[in-house]
Amino acid sequence: MAEHLLELRKVSQVYRSGEREFFALKDVDLALDEGEFVVLLGPSGCGKSTLLRIATGLQRPTSGEVLYRGEPLRGVNPKATIVFQTFALFPWLTVLENVEVALAARGVAPEERRRRALEMLDRVGLDGFEEAYPRELSGGMRQKVGFARAMVVEPELLCLDEPFSALDVLSAAALRGELLELWLGGKIPTKAILMVTHNIEEAVLLGDRLLIMEKDPGRIVAEIRVAIPHPRQPQAPDFRAMVDEVYALLAGETQPEPVELGSAPGEPGRIRALPNVPVVSMAGLLEALAATPGGRQDLYKLASELQVDSDQLLRIVEALELLGFVTVAKGDVALTPLGETFAEAGILARKEIFASRIRRIPIFRWLLELLEAAEGGKLRGEVVQRALELQFPPAEAEKQFGVIVNWGRYAELFAYDDTSDVLYLETVPAQSK
Repeated sequence: MAEHLLELRKVSQVYRSGEREFFALKDVDLALDEGEFVVLLGPSGCGKSTLLRIATGLQRPTSGEVLYRGEPLRGVNPKATIVFQTFALFPWLTVLENVEVALAARGVAPEERRRRALEMLDRVGLDGFEEAYPRELSGGMRQKVGFARAMVVEPELLCLDEPFSALDVLSAAALRGELLELWLGGKIPTKAILMVTHNIEEAVLLGDRLLIMEKDPGRIVAEIRVAIPHPRQPQAPDFRAMVDEVYALLAGETQPEPVELGSAPGEPGRIRALPNVPVVSMAGLLEALAATPGGRQDLYKLASELQVDSDQLLRIVEALELLGFVTVAKGDVALTPLGETFAEAGILARKEIFASRIRRIPIFRWLLELLEAAEGGKLRGEVVQRALELQFPPAEAEKQFGVIVNWGRYAELFAYDDTSDVLYLETVPAQSK
């Protein structure tokens, strides 16, 4: 059996916060062969970028093996390069000098690196901009420089970490097309491409194989082969059917039993992370569904109509499903009677409905009990955030605190003074006075 270009075996990445462990990745198996364009696709926080850094040797996994051409990978892989979502160019260097940097780091002689850098800039369509500085370029052109710098060292494995996410729609579309032209036309020496994205349409447009990931812990849960020949047309029925299939996998299906709400801090069981979604986004999606015949719509059509990316849409849907406002099945999202009532209600009625729904969530019940027991019904935000850090990594605990404050304020369950970092009940219980 031929060896894989890249292989990950039972790779796990564990982070520790105090005495707790958090799995960014758990027991991930992945194989990449020559000639493949593989896309890692999944929600934010599922470990896609961590997996990419491990694959290139920029990060060592806590456990598991990383093999390149059948040999254990030690340190940074000299046969791989990575393009990040930020342009990461040196502003004091010209376009040509920014590309030459990658060759200089590998000890290439000045004359040779200049020749190769000029040739690569010509391939990516930047001929004539060699002496320009990054500040003179558009976002799309700056990212082209990033691609040129990554490819000038002739990597066997090209890794892309959401390389188009910082670009406007037109620039991203143009750069995707140019990347495909270089890849499919054999104009770059790269043997395989491994890309991270949360954009479902982008994944289907580019990839030969999609690896679907979930979070808590991050793991690969499904694989989809894209048999649609290039050039792929986003409006073609087979393309749309594939996008719909991926949406269905990522969104899952609402189960007949009650939605799992998780537990509260200090209680047995797992605390469910709240989707990082503002209430106004949830209300907007409910209104859009209410305006749709039958209150049901394909997720991928909604993403297009509302001009939101798939990751953002799936987070909003997750939040609405948690609150009982929508159900999800086979890539479609549908209003529940409660969701329809919310969409048609006035401002104050919406607040009351929302408040009644989040009171069911253990983490809100826990916080309200703390506030009711606190002197004067007041509690410092840092106390709440420290309690959350016992359940989540620090960065995620900060996000969760932000979501709790946003939802709780809207529902008028409590108020928050950002200046003094104090949460407080506007109506103080008698025993707390």
